[in-house]
Amino acid sequence: MPSRHDDAAGAGLVWERPEPPARRTPGPLSRALIVAAALELADADGLEGVSIRRVAAALEVGPMRLYGYVETKAELLELMVDAVYAEIAPDPADDRPGRTGRPARPVRSTRSGEWREELRAIAGRYRAAALRHEWFIDLLGGRPHLGPNALAAREAALAVVWSAPGFAGRPTEVQQASGAFHAYLAGRLRVEVAQRRAERAHGQSDDEWQRAMGPYVMRVLAAGRHPVMAEVMAAADHLAPGEEFAAGLELVLDGIAARAS
Repeated sequence: MPSRHDDAAGAGLVWERPEPPARRTPGPLSRALIVAAALELADADGLEGVSIRRVAAALEVGPMRLYGYVETKAELLELMVDAVYAEIAPDPADDRPGRTGRPARPVRSTRSGEWREELRAIAGRYRAAALRHEWFIDLLGGRPHLGPNALAAREAALAVVWSAPGFAGRPTEVQQASGAFHAYLAGRLRVEVAQRRAERAHGQSDDEWQRAMGPYVMRVLAAGRHPVMAEVMAAADHLAPGEEFAAGLELVLDGIAARAS
């Protein structure tokens, strides 16, 4: 249980700290404007292109003005991540189970398979956001993000799992299933983003790279030291990135369904 000391420490978080009073000159400024400028820089140049100084230059203000709104680059990154989560979190106007940004009341799904459709939709929004903002995936996997949009996105996934038959009233299993779901998203999307970056860095598509490496791989497999790999590579379907993402997701959903039974 959080202590009073924890509450006092949390009071200084950027989510709860008021912005400085609005000023007409030398130009309007807000956290929203700062984050929007930082997002443009990150989308264009990656996280290495983001700094307080560069954001200030993009907004045509002095760097010191930004420190009234964000105290550190770490705070700026948290705000940027939460802005991306706003693209993932469901529309608050939709109050169906698992699709609301407001606290969801845990209920059972009223239709068989509905929870799978809901998780597919969430996964699709994660993938779309990660491909629009490739740097986003670099900031996943550590401590959980606690911004309002990040919490809304997490709440949505938890509520959907809770609604799956067999999970209501089993918080540990709900947490584990949701954790497996999010771990798959982070891992699979990290691979896909890395492939896209490699294509740009080397000027060679993944298909072109595979064709170039084909003769070497065939020579290695012909030696017989990797028989299972040889059989799988010869017979398995080679899917496009979106198809690969969807196929892996179905395996995760199958596992959640089996855990609930």
